[in-house]
Amino acid sequence: MRVSVGIVVSMLVALSIGVSTFVVHSLWWTTARENSRMLAAEINSQIANTVRIEVGLTLRSAEAAWAAVRTIFIQNVIATRQADKREFVFLSQLQAQPNISWITFGWPNGNFFAAHRLGDSGLEMIEIDENIQDRMLRRDRYIFLPGDIQFEERTFTPTIYDPREQAWYGNFIERDTPDWIEARDLPGSNKTVYAFAGPIDVNRRRQGVLSVVIETDRLSRFLGSLRPGEFGAAFILDAEGKVIAVPDPNADEVTPARMGEGDLYEVAKASGEKLLASSSARSAGNATTRIISDGVPYVVALTPLGFYGWRVATVIPESAFLSGIDKTLTNLLYVLIGVVIAATGLAIWLVRRVVATPLSRIVEDLSKVERFDVEEIARRPSRLSELENLSTATENMAAGLSAFRKYVPTDLVRMLVAEGIKTQPGGEIKQISVLFCDVWGFTGMSEKLGPKIVQMMEPFFAAASSAIARHDGTIDKFMGDAVMAFWGAPRLDPRHAENACRSALDLVAAVSDPGIRDDTGQPLRIRIGLNSGEALVGNIGSEQRLNYTAIGDVVNVASRLEGANKEYGTSILIGPETRRAAGDTIVVRELDTLAVFGRTGGLIIYELIALSEGFEGPREWIVAYEEGLRLYRNRQFDDAITAFEAAENARGADPASVVMKKRAAAFRDSPPPSDWKGVAVADTK
Repeated sequence: MRVSVGIVVSMLVALSIGVSTFVVHSLWWTTARENSRMLAAEINSQIANTVRIEVGLTLRSAEAAWAAVRTIFIQNVIATRQADKREFVFLSQLQAQPNISWITFGWPNGNFFAAHRLGDSGLEMIEIDENIQDRMLRRDRYIFLPGDIQFEERTFTPTIYDPREQAWYGNFIERDTPDWIEARDLPGSNKTVYAFAGPIDVNRRRQGVLSVVIETDRLSRFLGSLRPGEFGAAFILDAEGKVIAVPDPNADEVTPARMGEGDLYEVAKASGEKLLASSSARSAGNATTRIISDGVPYVVALTPLGFYGWRVATVIPESAFLSGIDKTLTNLLYVLIGVVIAATGLAIWLVRRVVATPLSRIVEDLSKVERFDVEEIARRPSRLSELENLSTATENMAAGLSAFRKYVPTDLVRMLVAEGIKTQPGGEIKQISVLFCDVWGFTGMSEKLGPKIVQMMEPFFAAASSAIARHDGTIDKFMGDAVMAFWGAPRLDPRHAENACRSALDLVAAVSDPGIRDDTGQPLRIRIGLNSGEALVGNIGSEQRLNYTAIGDVVNVASRLEGANKEYGTSILIGPETRRAAGDTIVVRELDTLAVFGRTGGLIIYELIALSEGFEGPREWIVAYEEGLRLYRNRQFDDAITAFEAAENARGADPASVVMKKRAAAFRDSPPPSDWKGVAVADTK
């Protein structure tokens, strides 16, 4: 009994209802969480506004203090060099503005003066002057009394501090307006601070740079007074997402804020890394995210403060809002998970048994059709009528293709499919190597053997196909006794020349096999021509009939080189581009300069001897021949004859040396014209 796909789909729809139920409940859970986040966002908004106001007040306090001191200087109420009055002004500003940590002044000669708050207990005056004990740092420490301050001690310490080397001075000494700047390394401190700095001019003369500094420990003290929710906390992050202020009610200029303590700090740090790591996130406005730390979820809101890219991060545990909801939804989730697991198991078993397994077998069969492995395809019975019909159609298609397999170059079709080449006329210019191979004396053998020539040539074609395929070549066609193949298309092959040479040498070696003999029982002799270069490669023909082939001068020259073997008694001739591309991987001898049929210019041709790897044969005959060729081209025909004879004797038998010796002797007796350049002319194809 076969079941239609419609019934199976109906069963899957029924299963999807259960999944939909799970999704609906998941959405309910998500909605509850979103509502809790909205409540947390409201608290976060209130905290962010409070922190924004406090930061704004701190910044305005610093700017107001800077403006007040500047006014005193430029109105000549006191001079910048009047130490006692200047000290009084700086002290009064620190007392009046509890959020200010430093007031500093630097002179162009490197002198420096600063008032520094020491928490709630006191302050200190710091001065560096060339007239103070060899420019030592003088520190006067004061303690706060009700309504007054009292001098406590004075110390002198060596120092190399120079305000001119600091950013708060160097960035403003040449400017006309004040601004905020991030600074470090005030005397006796390595904290990162934020200074409102600007130049001071009196009577149009620049006196130096005045700065009013705030430390983030003061902000940490303020954050310690806030409590977002029952278990939350607020933090301040810089533009890079780094935590610079934490809730610490005891933090001040003397007692640094406790950085890195507690789970909430880790959550704030993680949120900064997550949301502020990229430039796009830094430029965004308010952002809310959910962070899970050690299995505990937190709602984190980040709100810009409008200063130096700072953001206030409020961190609140979700458990403050979701403890009851989480418990109920967790129990419901366990039930739903059990239902979904059971339903999913049933669906998987059903689909796998009825649909997936039969369909995967049909897919395997279609893959075999794609690879032309049609003999392995058989009908796949199935309870689904559609799959049964599909398997039957696949079997029939395989049977039809099997009849044409021996007429189609299967390997070529596989490569065309793999490379995605469309079956329509067209081509492209590619760098390839082309091989032509022909059998010596085939015409006479075919006349003598008649139809039996087919059986005699079958082992040769099998050997040729194997040698070409073994080195990633593409068989273009068989033409009587000839074979045309190329490398570099359709699959790109950077070593196409080397692989073509390897294939040619393998093919010459293969015809010595005892199973490959001519009509007299002797081993077949073959001629091979190889050439490399650009050719138009693609589907040549019409919409009705196509041939994937290569055309162009590189193909014609390869064919002419194959025929030129007759002249020199050689087996493999290669063109100059093949020699250049194959490089040191092959052993060759430069044979001659030949004007092949159909070309006007001379072409240097080479005989392919062997591969370089493992070649241990004598090379003296190659050297002797090439020396003879050089002498021949230089019209030194007697010396050339001697060299060619030496090459022939060294090799034992060398038809090419015999040919060249005869040419040299002929030219010796009848010298060539003055414009002769040593180019031989091939009169036949």
